[in-house]
Amino acid sequence: MSLTRKIKLDRSRLAAPQVLETLRHAILSLELAPGAVLVRSELAQQFGVSQTPVREALLRLEEEGLVDVFPQHATLVSRIDVAAAREAHFLRRSIELEILHQLAAEAPPGLLAQLEAQIALQASLAAAQRYGDFVDADRRFHQLMYDAAAVPGLWVLVERSSGHVDRLRRLHLPTAGKTEAILADHRAIVAALGQGDAARAQQAARDHLSGTLSAVDAICAQYPDYIAVDR
Repeated sequence: MSLTRKIKLDRSRLAAPQVLETLRHAILSLELAPGAVLVRSELAQQFGVSQTPVREALLRLEEEGLVDVFPQHATLVSRIDVAAAREAHFLRRSIELEILHQLAAEAPPGLLAQLEAQIALQASLAAAQRYGDFVDADRRFHQLMYDAAAVPGLWVLVERSSGHVDRLRRLHLPTAGKTEAILADHRAIVAALGQGDAARAQQAARDHLSGTLSAVDAICAQYPDYIAVDR
């Protein structure tokens, strides 16, 4: 299976990281659906590169649990592993609760304005039903807090471990009321930070991050072909 959009690499940058970024985004956005077959030679042709950077990118994606590589047979986009999604959720929740505790005590100047601007952007994207861009804006909202807490490396760690839960969230996003709930949660987090109320900010984050997993059975029932069998 190939990507559905035209790809043009930046020739001033190394090819492998760009191939990795593009394929990861395509998998997380479900442009490349769980179970899709990835043919190295076809991808190399589409990217306009040799098979080496494609192979490197696929190995990295295998490490992140986003593809399954069967030597001498096939490479498939992995199906969603609910247990792995729960572990990633546990990791992210643990980190973000500590970040919010820190930021409630002392938020860097300008952070609240940045977060509010991101919420405004998300609201406009939700109204236009631009779900892919909404997800990117959602990620940026949370990344701003990691940066403000001076732990950007932890954001990288969370991103690399969250492929399964991120895809569950992408499936859940079009559900009626989901984007509104996300926006309400984000506003509650920002309001609590503005008041220096760590406990309330943490509770808002708990509610926010648990939304998709609380609906996991319904998501799995609606998209059974996307879910790993032994969950």
